[in-house]
Amino acid sequence: MDAPADSTSSPEDLAEVTPMTEEQLAEAKRYSGEELKCNLADKAVDLLFLSFVALVLARPLDHWLRESFGLENLWLRLAVMYLVVTCAHFCVSFPLSFYSGHVLEHKYGLSHQTFRAWFWRYAKGIVLTLTLGLLLTEGLYLVIFATHDFWWLAAAAAFFVVSILLGQLAPVLIFPLFYKIEPLDDDQIGKRMEKLAAGTGLSIEGVYRMQMSEETAKANAMLAGLGSTRRVIMSDTLLDGFTHDEIEVVFAHEIGHHVHHHLRSMLLMGLVFSAAGFFLCHWIISGWLGSSDWTRELHVYVWPMLMLITTLFLFTLAPIQNAISRHFERQSDRYALQRTGNRQAYRSAFTKLAKLNKDDPDPHPLEVFWLHSHPPISKRLAMADEVSAVLD
Repeated sequence: MDAPADSTSSPEDLAEVTPMTEEQLAEAKRYSGEELKCNLADKAVDLLFLSFVALVLARPLDHWLRESFGLENLWLRLAVMYLVVTCAHFCVSFPLSFYSGHVLEHKYGLSHQTFRAWFWRYAKGIVLTLTLGLLLTEGLYLVIFATHDFWWLAAAAAFFVVSILLGQLAPVLIFPLFYKIEPLDDDQIGKRMEKLAAGTGLSIEGVYRMQMSEETAKANAMLAGLGSTRRVIMSDTLLDGFTHDEIEVVFAHEIGHHVHHHLRSMLLMGLVFSAAGFFLCHWIISGWLGSSDWTRELHVYVWPMLMLITTLFLFTLAPIQNAISRHFERQSDRYALQRTGNRQAYRSAFTKLAKLNKDDPDPHPLEVFWLHSHPPISKRLAMADEVSAVLD
């Protein structure tokens, strides 16, 4: 397919962006290496903290809340335990969060935030986590209380519904808590996106600009929302630093997710994985307590064990989920190339993204296998050459 005829890019814009220099590549590898260490350290802190709470602290804490504070009501005691444990976890993990989210980003010139601005965002994240987490925790116990031995099926179904609800609300209620988002006033880009979406069955509410440049040098784009809230959101760092052809390729990639029904597939897989995870929780806790009747005599101290098992399950499942995600990303990349027919814009767009975000273009295969939801940039560029060769 030929590139759209209404392109306004100049010859200089169309020149392919040069690859990373040796210095840029070395810096990207250092940044990715430190980011990887922070990621692994964060997972280790989570597992150690939850293990300690579930195996050592939960029963005494439950007893203390009931006997010392008179919290006989199961639901109130559950809420207090959730808040105490979650706040304690935030305190334990704060030094690592501060280093990875503020210090490291400044060290490599990726953040423009003051400490005050970073902390305000971090605090808003805590409040959001506490609010949603408390509702989900109480809801999970309510499901267990109502359905007993088959709670794991009911909980998976409830998780499916919540995922859809959050998908609808995220772009209109959650994202604006952290970024200024406003309609994009650019008719040329709007027309290009309408043209690309034509015939795909994709209906979008609008194209939006997300103000990220005040905080970071990184660029991002997404197709967010469900139904009437579905919209394209692009960071101002991408809109201001990329040509129209490059923006078009990025948007075509997002359309690829729609065309290949990736969202529907991920929701259905989430349903299956959550059912498997909750069943594993039921089986392990039944063995831990020596009885499968624990769902009829609910104990607050069981909640940390539920969280520990779920965390371990997700950590084990991560390579499978990431492999599926990378497959979806490759499909969308291929679709973007075929839809636009613009290999040059594709290569320059992803090269720019790698430079802006300081992505290691060729990380260790084991790191990709376990942690990466997207293919390495080097693989994405190589695929562009393969697809273009076939198209030519």
